Amino acid sequence: MKKVLSTLLALTLCASMLAGCGGNSNSSSSAADSSASEGSSSTSSTSSESSASESESSSEASAEGTSASGPITVVSREDGSGTRGAFVELIGVVDEEDNDMTTVDATISNSTEVVIQTVAGNTGAIGYISLGSLDDTVKGVNIDGVEPTAENIENGTYTVSRPFNVATKGELTNEAAQDFMNYIMSEEGQAIVAEDYIPVSGVEPFESNGASGTVTVSGSSSVSPLMQKLIEGYNTVNPNVEIELQTSDSTTGMTDAINGMSDIGMASRELKQEELDAGLVNTVIATDGIAIIVNNESPITDLTTEQVRDIYLGNITDWSELG
Repeated sequence: MKKVLSTLLALTLCASMLAGCGGNSNSSSSAADSSASEGSSSTSSTSSESSASESESSSEASAEGTSASGPITVVSREDGSGTRGAFVELIGVVDEEDNDMTTVDATISNSTEVVIQTVAGNTGAIGYISLGSLDDTVKGVNIDGVEPTAENIENGTYTVSRPFNVATKGELTNEAAQDFMNYIMSEEGQAIVAEDYIPVSGVEPFESNGASGTVTVSGSSSVSPLMQKLIEGYNTVNPNVEIELQTSDSTTGMTDAINGMSDIGMASRELKQEELDAGLVNTVIATDGIAIIVNNESPITDLTTEQVRDIYLGNITDWSELG
């Protein structure tokens, strides 16, 4: 009997121990499940935060890369301007017969200074000026990936350039005007040119003929700033000559020289055949670039020749159309 009771007691004890082990196993499983759930939750949270951060960064990058938009204000020089004539020819704003096709909606400015002022005061404007007149009130844009600089004009990579010409009616008879012309084409005169433009090579030191008197120079507003510097330089070596500078445009300058109203005419383009036929003799005194300019607040930094052409033809009227 005692043996039976001992056996029953042992069996009961074993059953109790087995039940305890089963309970501990379930508890461990629950803890593991709970830990795994927490880990999953943590991973999900981190992934969500990362996605949000990436989304925010992407949004900021998109905002920073926003392209220009809004109506384009096309600013052009007037008919008769040498800069306009050279610009439409070089950019291709002409028809098959080389007629100027500048959009009729363009804002017309009658001088380099007015173009600069107009573009500086309008964030949607575009214009063109002599590279030598470019200042920090406006921004010169790269054309076909090339920066508008005198160096790039000289090495041939910036192709929107033209000659600065002066013209006289035949050979000069005014000795003071001849002396001034000699100065322009001397080492001293071309050193002044070289400060902002491409000078003429193969020149000699200046030797004055000692003339005195008055000289009248008229024409292009693009050539005028350079001419003013040349006059100032010349007057330091020959103060006995008084030079009157009249600023207008290339065509007026050539007409003045033909009609004897000025001794020297200025043109920021090649002379036309009819001007040469009328007896004008031209001299290239410098090579200048034409800078395409926009407002300093504009995001535009680069344009292609084709884009500039389409803007001035009136085919593109909003900055967003540049793509």
